[in-house]
Amino acid sequence: MAAPLNPVATEHLPSFITAPGETDILMVVSAGILAVSVLMFGILFFRLHSLPEHLAHGSKKVQLEIVSVLGLIGLLTHIHAFWIAALLLAFIDIPDFSGWLGRITGAVETMAGIKPQIVAVQTPPPETIVDVKPAEAPSPAPREPKGRGVKQKEPAHA
Repeated sequence: MAAPLNPVATEHLPSFITAPGETDILMVVSAGILAVSVLMFGILFFRLHSLPEHLAHGSKKVQLEIVSVLGLIGLLTHIHAFWIAALLLAFIDIPDFSGWLGRITGAVETMAGIKPQIVAVQTPPPETIVDVKPAEAPSPAPREPKGRGVKQKEPAHA
């Protein structure tokens, strides 16, 4: 049963105006759209702030921790320069200097006659793990000088 119109109201009321005591459908739909849009904006905001970290993590960058910290600082302080720095670091490929330095160290140890130390140790499967104590590096044997078979004397020490 439809509620009778107020005698002061016009005959052509818009459809979004509800009768007294009934649910306002337009307000319910507007509140739902507002809640969904705020939620989606928050998700987009957090995904955008974590974009540099995802980029650096996906490509196995060396500077992943720096990018992560800069993204977090940018999120918490709202200083966009930190986020931009994190994004730039995520795109830049910084060379792995530790690998080069390890190879140089190994080459110098080989030239000096010392056994190169193994830096990267691979873990054996769990059933073959044995507790081994690291051995001390043996002192290098004295090298014979390269010459015509003539032995050189060591200089006298004072």
